[in-house]
This record gives sequence, C-alpha cells and structure tokens, in this order.
Amino acid sequence: MLTAMPLPDWAGHWRPAWVALVLIYWCLAVPEQVGMMVGWAMGVLLDVLGGGVLGGNALGLALVAFIAANYHQRIRIVPLGQQAIMIGALLWFYLALGFAARTMMGHSPGLLDTSLPIVTSVVLWPWLFIILRDLRRWAHLG
Repeated sequence: MLTAMPLPDWAGHWRPAWVALVLIYWCLAVPEQVGMMVGWAMGVLLDVLGGGVLGGNALGLALVAFIAANYHQRIRIVPLGQQAIMIGALLWFYLALGFAARTMMGHSPGLLDTSLPIVTSVVLWPWLFIILRDLRRWAHLG
C-alpha cells in the first residue's frame, strides 16, 4: 500500500523501496519460507502495479531475495546501523538493475530517482526492522 500511495511531486523522488525492504526483512527472518519465488512474485505484482517493463522488478527482487536469504546469518548478527548499510548495498543493486532495464527500454530516469530511495530506505530500515520483528513475535510467525 505504501508503494502505491500517491505522493506530492517533490516527495516522489524520496519514496523508500518499501517492497524490497519488507522482502529483505522476511528473507532475513524466515529464509526457509521466503526466498526467490516470493521475490519474483512480488516483483511481477510491482511491475503490473507500476506499468513498467514486465520482469524488471521481478528479476531484481528475486536476486535480492536470493542474496538476503543466503547471507541471512551474516546480516542478522550485526548491529542495526551496520545492517542498514548492508541493506543499502542490496537496494543499490536492486535499483541499479531497474535503472539499467529502464535505460535499455529508452526511458532514461534521472540518477536522483535511483539514488534518493536508497537514502530514505537506509534511514527507515532500523525502525521497519523493529516494527516487523515485534509484529512477527506478537503473531508467532516464526
């Protein structure tokens, strides 16, 4: 819902990568249940929602889910501040793939449209992690 919510023109560039952040959290929390297939499905839904190149977000989210699920033990043991930097690197990878796909299709997005969501996502990661962790514990989801 947060990805589809309309924002003012000035705030659109700062929209965090909500879908990727939530996917990364669940890949870290329950990697045996959430992985590449969930990332692919979320990416296809995001492609349909955004009207972009079908498969662009799907490929990026599937690769991000693969990396997060495979390195979940290494990422989970570091403090939240360092986790945020690691998550920023994953998001940079995901958004760079999307940037390349849109550029190849002739829709050259600005570099700010690609880099500003990383900044807001890294800043929001510790709070999102804590909220989703507490929600998972409250609901006994694993």
